[in-house]
Amino acid sequence: MDALEGQEWLDDPAARIRKAVRALPLGKGRDVLRGLWLGHPLHPVLVQMPIGAWSSAAFLDLFPGESRAARRLVAVGLASAGPAALAGWVDWAEQRPRQARVGLVHAAANITAVAVYAGSLLARANGRPMLGRALGFGGLSVATVGGVLGGHLAYRQAAGVNHAEAVSVLVEPGWHRIGTVDDFPVGEPVRRTVDEVPLVVVRDEDGRLNALADRCNHMDGPLHEGKVIEGCIECPWHGSLFRLEDGANVQGPATAPQPQFTCRGTSDGSVEVRLAQS
Repeated sequence: MDALEGQEWLDDPAARIRKAVRALPLGKGRDVLRGLWLGHPLHPVLVQMPIGAWSSAAFLDLFPGESRAARRLVAVGLASAGPAALAGWVDWAEQRPRQARVGLVHAAANITAVAVYAGSLLARANGRPMLGRALGFGGLSVATVGGVLGGHLAYRQAAGVNHAEAVSVLVEPGWHRIGTVDDFPVGEPVRRTVDEVPLVVVRDEDGRLNALADRCNHMDGPLHEGKVIEGCIECPWHGSLFRLEDGANVQGPATAPQPQFTCRGTSDGSVEVRLAQS
């Protein structure tokens, strides 16, 4: 797995595929496929259908008289593989180079599994059940390799995880001084640090101060380098959009809200923040 991450020759085909995926006319459907409405990536949810159907088909292939049910499950797995793959490609298009290399091989394994299962379904339909079963077991083996690669992406390379989850653990309870009101020009993101956790602070036209965790929960992008757009701040790396007043996720590829901090002024003109309650 570590060697696969270092295969730089994969970067060129990855760049071409990434461009094609980003050019797909998905509109608002892109955020639906990302899982913005769900709060975490949708791809791991959708893959349960083809993997579950194919695993069940393999189990039924071990028993005589179950060939018809197994054939139907193979077909269900093929039909459901498309949406799962599309959601995966949408996520993959915003990943770092080392993640993208593993993701490309992950996708290749899954495409191979789909092709083998298509052959299995064709063989079963043409009255060659033994070949259909053999191809089914082969397809499940290849899909398992793809699943191992997907697990490496998620659990070793942290693709799709919430990179801001630890903020609530790292920041001590209570109020923390971050400067004075004059340190925060209207409409300009300013970076501050609380308990070694970076924050982005924006003062709006009404004088209200809003503070969020600075590192984007998608891929750790520095929000203080982003643009303030109609009460939101845009991540400069991948374009995720978070509402400043509460950290709500307005636009992906991020799928989780951004940790928010409550701001207050003191009698001596200082500004203090504390982590807001969920």
